[in-house]
Amino acid sequence: MKQVLITGASSGIGLQLATDYAHGGWQVYACGQNQQRLQQLVDNLELTATGKIIPLVFDVTNLEQTQQVLSQLDALPELIILNAGTCEYIDNGVIDSDLFKRVFDVNFFGIIHCLEAMQSHFTAATHLVFISSSAAYTALPRAEAYGASKAALSYLANGLAIDLKDKINTVTLVNPGFVATPLTNKNDFPMPMIVSCEYASRKIRQGISNQQAEIHFPIKFTLLLKAIALLPLALQRVMIQRMTRKAS
Repeated sequence: MKQVLITGASSGIGLQLATDYAHGGWQVYACGQNQQRLQQLVDNLELTATGKIIPLVFDVTNLEQTQQVLSQLDALPELIILNAGTCEYIDNGVIDSDLFKRVFDVNFFGIIHCLEAMQSHFTAATHLVFISSSAAYTALPRAEAYGASKAALSYLANGLAIDLKDKINTVTLVNPGFVATPLTNKNDFPMPMIVSCEYASRKIRQGISNQQAEIHFPIKFTLLLKAIALLPLALQRVMIQRMTRKAS
């Protein structure tokens, strides 16, 4: 039975990925800090899935806890999807250090903790998948903390793809646009071209199966941001200001 480890599997994209992989006959190590939600995932899939869900309860922001739980695995799954993430916005450019630390603790250092805990068990078959964001392509208003953390994560993934080239199989970077999750449900602004978790999971699983270096969707939205990112910086700012003003 194929195996996959997914962090942030108790909600949103991670929950959908865990569900879909289990229905596809995989053994899924579903990681999260909410034991009740993970157990609910197990119960919901017990009678319908051809695969198996094994819940692993820990907080990725706690290095010691992360190491303790992941060290219990006899061997790492070949597919590792580092998905756990959070989002908080700032208003009017006012910096809140605690807010930035909270976001980076999950989105960046949470990933670092998982990698540190698992790296000694990587093999030539290991496929690392980083769930970043299209917000890393170019700066967006109010998203300074979230976007910066995802830009750091994207840089990390691309750097490891080079450094680990001869040690593991593949590194895949996933840059979604807006996806309808409990996290985005809190947003108080229009989210253009938003897609469902089912759509996101399908695109991610297809890209992983094809061992793509990057997976990004919805394609019209992400290509627009990629195109803007190629412009001179001053023009990027003007374009984003106009786009976000129209959307507000």
